[in-house]
Amino acid sequence: MSNAHHRKKQPVLVRQQLLEVAARLAASDGMAAVTLDAVSAASSVSKGGLLHHFPTKNALLDALFESLLEKFDADIEELMRGDPLPQGRFTRAYLRAVSGLKERPDDSRSWTQVTIALLAEPRLRLRWRQWVQARAEEYIGTDSSLDAQVVRFAADGLWFADTLESHDINGVLRRDLIDRLVELTGR
Repeated sequence: MSNAHHRKKQPVLVRQQLLEVAARLAASDGMAAVTLDAVSAASSVSKGGLLHHFPTKNALLDALFESLLEKFDADIEELMRGDPLPQGRFTRAYLRAVSGLKERPDDSRSWTQVTIALLAEPRLRLRWRQWVQARAEEYIGTDSSLDAQVVRFAADGLWFADTLESHDINGVLRRDLIDRLVELTGR
């Protein structure tokens, strides 16, 4: 007799495991490698179990994107808590979270694949746009200056350059660039 029927079901843990496996596959082999069969096999969760949580590949990719956004939000919130200056606090945290992705290889690889998917998937672009708009509205009192907007656009450019590995922005240059952008956030 199989033990599967006697195991305690833990749907939240299984869902998280599936998302972690999908992120790992995306990071190592690209978004095309994130198939329902591949995630099922790599997670040791039956295809039926996977389909219970994510009925389609798009549902899985959407959940993966949401999971990364939640982690990104948590990183930004943590950075904001450590910043005593209200003016530009969100923008500094956003800049530091974006520039810090390069220092966290697992996060960086996952975001690289998702960023590439953002370019191709209208529903992901819409979700990102909603995230950006919600933060703009939430922090309108402290982060709506032109300088703050310039810094966020520069952070996006840095993110894109890191994603494409198109520029050698390391060491002193990177630190000086980020320091200069941080200076702009207090205006």
